[in-house]
Amino acid sequence: MVASGEWGAAEAAWAERSAVRVVPPVRPRKLAKVPFVELADGRLRGVVSSGSDIARVYVSSIAARTHDFSCGTNNNRPCGGLSATPCKHLRALVDEAVLQYGRDRVARYLHVTAGEDEDLVRALRGSRVSAPAAVVFSRFLRHLAYLELPDTGAPVPELQWFPATGAVS
Repeated sequence: MVASGEWGAAEAAWAERSAVRVVPPVRPRKLAKVPFVELADGRLRGVVSSGSDIARVYVSSIAARTHDFSCGTNNNRPCGGLSATPCKHLRALVDEAVLQYGRDRVARYLHVTAGEDEDLVRALRGSRVSAPAAVVFSRFLRHLAYLELPDTGAPVPELQWFPATGAVS
C-alpha cells in the first residue's frame, strides 16, 4: 500500500482528476462493429452492431467455464443466426476481445483450451442459453454517457463514492 503522501507528482495529479486510467488495447480496434466488450461477472460480453440495421445492436455473451452463449437484440429479441453453434455476433465479440485483451487473457478468462493456431470460438463447448440483455446494454449506455462528459479535474457526482484520499493499493 502506498499512502497518498508517498505518491509522485504525476500520481498525485492523476488522483485529483475525475478520470480513470484506461488499459490500452493489445492492438488497436475499430469500435464501429463491436463498440463495447468486457470480461466481467464470469462472462465475455459486449454489444455488437447489426450488419443490416444501423438502429439495431446485439448483446452477446459467453460464460466462463461452461461456454454457454447467448445473443439477442437490445430489446431481448433472439438473434436469428444463433443455433446450436455461436452466431457471427459472438464470433465478432471474441475477435474484438482478443484485440482488446489479448488471446491468452481471453482464453484464460473463459477457460478455453485451444492451441496457438486454433480458433477460440471453435474450442467453445457450451450451448445456447437465454440471457437478458439489460445489464450489458445498460453498462454500454453508461460508458457512452461518460464519453460525452467534458474533460475536467472537478469531481463527477456519479463517481464520488471512490475515495479521494487515503491509502491506495
